[in-house]
Parts: sequence; C-alpha cells; structure tokens
Amino acid sequence: MTTDLHHAPSAQYDCSHDLSHTNTMALACVADTVVTLQDEAQLDSFMTSYVKNTGHNLPLFVLSGGSNVLLPTQLQAIVLRPQMHGITLTDQTQDYVDIEVMAGENWHDLVIHTVNQGWYGLENLALIPGLTGAAPVQNIGAYGVQLEDYLQYVRAYHLPTKTWHSLTATDCEFGYRDSIFKRTPNTWLISRVGFRLHTDETKVLASYGDVQTVAQRYAEQQGRMQPAPADVMHAIIDIRQQKLPDPKQLPNCGSFFQNPIISQNQFISLQSNYSDIVGYPMPDSMVKVAAGWLIEQAGLKGGGIEPIVTHKKQALVLTNHRPYQATQDDVAIAQNHIISCIYEKFAITLAREPVWVNTNGTVGYGEHGV
Repeated sequence: MTTDLHHAPSAQYDCSHDLSHTNTMALACVADTVVTLQDEAQLDSFMTSYVKNTGHNLPLFVLSGGSNVLLPTQLQAIVLRPQMHGITLTDQTQDYVDIEVMAGENWHDLVIHTVNQGWYGLENLALIPGLTGAAPVQNIGAYGVQLEDYLQYVRAYHLPTKTWHSLTATDCEFGYRDSIFKRTPNTWLISRVGFRLHTDETKVLASYGDVQTVAQRYAEQQGRMQPAPADVMHAIIDIRQQKLPDPKQLPNCGSFFQNPIISQNQFISLQSNYSDIVGYPMPDSMVKVAAGWLIEQAGLKGGGIEPIVTHKKQALVLTNHRPYQATQDDVAIAQNHIISCIYEKFAITLAREPVWVNTNGTVGYGEHGV
C-alpha cells in the first residue's frame, strides 16, 4: 500500500446524517452535518469556506472510527471525518524501518500488514478497534506496549489557527491513555502518523498475562523454539477474541473504565480483605488496580442496567443490547450505577475511558460527561 495524496475538488457533505452505524457502541445519533475528508487538501478548502460562511460560529467535532466515543442522540455540530488512506515506507536500515500511515487506515489491518512485512513493534496492539488517526489521541496500549513506544511524529491540522503542524512524541504529551489531543478535544485533526519499527524477530514482549503460553504454542507449531513477533500477534488476537465481544456482533466500545491508580497504602489495606486483588506497581509508590477485577468482585460481571450491561466474559466491557436504539442516557445510567457500587465497596472511583460527546460537539463535560 502506498500513500495517494490526490487533490479531490471538494469534501463530501451530508446533512442530517445518521451516525448510529458509525460508532461501535451503536448508540442512536443524528448529526446536523458530516464532512468526509479523503485528503489533506480537502481540509484546507473546507476550512476556508467554513470561516467565510460561518465565522467560526458553528462547532466542529472530529470523529474517527467511532470505536471510543459515546455519541448524543442529536449532534448539533459539523462532524469532520478524516478518511485519508495509504501506508508509505519512508526510511529503512538493517535494524529499523520508518513508515507513515494515513489517518483513515484501519488499525488492526495496519498491525497485520507491518508484521507480515517483517516490521515489528505493534504486534501487541493487535485487534484494537478503530482507525490509525485516533490511536495517538488515546495513546492506545495493550499487553505491555503503548503507542508512544513506537510513534515518531503526528501530522495534524490545528483547527483554531488553520495551520498544519508536525508534532514529535514529546510534543504529543503522552500519558496513560492520554495525550494533548485528548486534553484539547476538537482542536487537532490528525491526518497521518509516523512510526519507527524494528526488524529483530527475536525481540518480543510476551510476559503479560497468558501471552507467553499461547505464543509459545504458535511458535512450536512453526518449528521455533521461542516465539517470534508473529506468534505474539496471533496469541493476542486469540486471547482478545476469547475475552472481548466483536462490536459487529455485540456493540461495545472496548474497555469502558480505566484501571484506577491508587496509593500503595490503600492497596495494602485492600489486600488485607481481598488477598487476590490484582495490582501492578507504578512510580511514586502508586499501584494500578485492575478495574475488571473490581467490577467482578462487586458482582456486576454479566449484569448491569438494561440495555447496557457488562460482558459476561470481561467485566470491563459494557455492551449495548438494544443497538441503534439505546442512547447516551442509557449508558449514563449503567455507568453511574457501576461507579457507585465500586466506590461503596472499595472506596475507589472509576474513570470512564471512552470519550463523552455533548450535543453541541464539546467533549467531557455536561450532565454525565465529567
């Protein structure tokens, strides 16, 4: 696959556009206007007309693959959907390759492509839903690997100033499931992402959970003594498919709650009552606790408040049992019930991971958006 930066005459405009099928939680949502962008030139053209015709008075909302958002029933904003495609090899040595990936590329397909090419590093992030352009926003991570570990730069358009920027990994201000893009929503539109991947087939990270065991089985089937990156990728795909529901079959937006980080003293106190509590040491005498374990211990696994309930195999995932009809309010009721139960039992406040979108396109605020 190669990058094709053709210059289409204009972006695609749709009014009163139904977004119910373009968010993996399958929440009912209709947007006033949706603008689909196939290349960067279309964004420049759109912004010129947007300022001329609206004077910045209509809010903008950037929507990628819809895998990590909770949309309102009515979205009174201009929705920008970056759908640029292409993967380009920009540099290569014996030890590493640099690639540039356009925002509209499916993330899981990208992981498979890189491993098949012998470009390694992203294999632990297999089967994470969504598009590449959204990956830096959340600083996606899984099985011991974070996106920031391999990201070199992000090319993004700064909407308030109508200017293009190249941001380094440092500029992105990455944190745990966090970035400058997440903290300043609807300010940046990411069009492409640069990665540096390695070519060492013996370098793998398979120590997290059941990955080592499953990857070893794949390696032995191929006549290898030790797992290669491809074995790790296949192992993680297997593990995720067994634990996580396919959004196409049972709508969900992946892990709904972040793993809370608590003080070591609080963790030790909880251990005295719950000897099997799952925690991971963090800097500054803090401990990251498994949110899924907390929810399961509270008796909420496989339950909740219809139509939004936790998955029977993975308590961390909220699923929608009334697709395209359930609303953001239904999610709020289920979410708040779980948060309340966990706090009452453990004195720990869970934080939501997916992005809450308000009716006017703003993010993270409002009645249930905090």
